Amino acid sequence: MAHFRAFVLSTAVTALFITACTPDRIKQTDALKQQMADMKPKRITNADMVETVNVLGERISKAVQSDLLDDLQKANGPAERARLCQLQKLPRLTAIEEKYGVDIQLVSGKDVQNQSLSTKEREVLDAYLYNAEQKLPQISNIQKINDTLFVYNAAVPTDNIICQTCFGDQKTPLAVWRILFPKREVVRRVAIKKK
Repeated sequence: MAHFRAFVLSTAVTALFITACTPDRIKQTDALKQQMADMKPKRITNADMVETVNVLGERISKAVQSDLLDDLQKANGPAERARLCQLQKLPRLTAIEEKYGVDIQLVSGKDVQNQSLSTKEREVLDAYLYNAEQKLPQISNIQKINDTLFVYNAAVPTDNIICQTCFGDQKTPLAVWRILFPKREVVRRVAIKKK
């Protein structure tokens, strides 16, 4: 009888051990480890965050610009081009937004009057518009809008098909990528880089 109890007990312990070490549990443990690592205090400076926004903003704007350009060249008719200019039907853009936790928009010179944009952003757009009118070079720009948001802006060259197709009806065709980075996503990416 003692042997039977020992056998049942060892079988129960073995079964418990096997179910405790399932792949699902291991995945949860990895996720928990990542969450714990994200919560550890790290020294992250404003310069670290701006550098991260700059690197990611440049990478993202080039990728979506390339995709939009390709799709505009293949588009059939003005209705499809209009949808593309509103950044609809761009699956890679949606994937990038989800991957990096950002919001990507394409704004124009008309948005200088857009009251939903912050004063800083309208001033930056006005500078881009002035440079486009004067045929001056454009450089990317990063603004910290508030304590929780960074905005990366990059102007599309005025001779690019995107400016002509999407904003050709404006006095000065201007297209600017506006990429919104929540601060928590930036901090998370800086922390991953610093590991």
